[in-house]
Amino acid sequence: MRRYPLTLVLALLFYLPTLLLAEEWPQFRGINAAGISTESTNLPVEFSVESKVLWSAEIGEGVGSPVISKGRLCVTTMVGKQKFAVLCLDAATGKEFWRREFDTGPLAPITSPNTPASSTPATDGENVYVYFSTLGLMAFNMADGELRWQHPIPQPFYLLGWGAAASPVIYKDMVLFNQDDDLSPFLLALDKKTGTERWKTPRPEMLAGYAVPVICTANGRDDIVVAGSGKLKGYDPQTGTQRWTCNTLLRTIMTTPAVKDDRIYISLQSYGDTDRVLKFALLQWKDTNQDGKLEKSEFHKAFWEKFDKGDRNKDGFLVDAEIDAAFQAPSNMAGGGNTIQAVRGGGEGDVTKTHVLFNLDNTSPSNIASPLVVGDQLFVVKKGGISASFDPVSGETQWVKKRVNNFGNYYASPIAGDGKIYVMGENGFLVVLEQGKEMKILAKNDMGDSCIATPSIADNRIFVRTLHKLYCFSEEAK
Repeated sequence: MRRYPLTLVLALLFYLPTLLLAEEWPQFRGINAAGISTESTNLPVEFSVESKVLWSAEIGEGVGSPVISKGRLCVTTMVGKQKFAVLCLDAATGKEFWRREFDTGPLAPITSPNTPASSTPATDGENVYVYFSTLGLMAFNMADGELRWQHPIPQPFYLLGWGAAASPVIYKDMVLFNQDDDLSPFLLALDKKTGTERWKTPRPEMLAGYAVPVICTANGRDDIVVAGSGKLKGYDPQTGTQRWTCNTLLRTIMTTPAVKDDRIYISLQSYGDTDRVLKFALLQWKDTNQDGKLEKSEFHKAFWEKFDKGDRNKDGFLVDAEIDAAFQAPSNMAGGGNTIQAVRGGGEGDVTKTHVLFNLDNTSPSNIASPLVVGDQLFVVKKGGISASFDPVSGETQWVKKRVNNFGNYYASPIAGDGKIYVMGENGFLVVLEQGKEMKILAKNDMGDSCIATPSIADNRIFVRTLHKLYCFSEEAK
């Protein structure tokens, strides 16, 4: 019988808990952006910066979420005004394995609370894939931080100066990246090993938005599903060809859909009513002298070509229909409003009249925080801490317009695990609800700083990224 050295046996015993606990949270909101931990069964309820802190780390400023794979955590941050960093830490201890820093060069204007380090990485456990507006997409070896490849991405431009905040995701052997800006929106697929382009699909009807691509499996096939201005679209993963469109969405898309089985759920609120197209927002925010006209000097020069195209009478101003012609596609004059929708996946062509399962108006839809579909519950939260919950099959109301006991803005999306829903407010308070058809608040926990990033869950630990620090909370902490 073969004998093993005692040191090897002890090492295996030491690492066994890590090997057994290997839950993945590989991208924004975890697997398929669903926001659900299916493996953690002992998540903390009451915790704070002074209680149940397994570890914490000063990491710099940013609003991207941490991702976790094989016991390692990666996160992006700004460590100087024009210095971007990617960090890799031990998820169990916070020990830094490696960091890579890059000069960003001049940065475009950005609207608070967004920051330059806004993108959440994605990882397959071997590499970590990172986006930064002036650096493009980059792949790093998860083990040692070696730069594997770098793919340039056109810098996005936003009419209202929101700033970049798109995040990559992984589908099989590809990295997917959706950049819906106001200049030249597109959906991109790269080979995850080499960074070479597989395909690139223009999305010319879209305005600025931040939806992450999700995968919906229906009728025996996978579709890449992306929410954008006015339209929810499904694409062929192999070619990027559009398979279907559902033309029921609103003008501004800040949320990412949630997928359960063959159903796609989205919660939207876009300022104004259905007649409030982009023109009205531009007249409100870009018409600096409030003369009812837009002139070229009120726009970044990247938009001057579009401006000239819309200026039909060539008088140097955009007025009324000229504004629409310049910046919003005539085939997609989506307006404002609010809605919570369920759409059946797997369609072909225009499914607007055939695949909408329910469309709920005036029900407190979330405008920035993405919807959460967990168990028999479709949960949303919005500004003011106003929440609502519905049956995800029928759309029947479970509750509506109930506050989660925390006033303020909600930029982070709710997540769930271990029968609990975690709701992060910008003011730094994380509210814990009991998952279920009736609203029950379990705790309200102080994170001590502003929080924009969506928390992450893995291995019975909750990782909360405040504006400047990263915390790991766990029942392991004594």
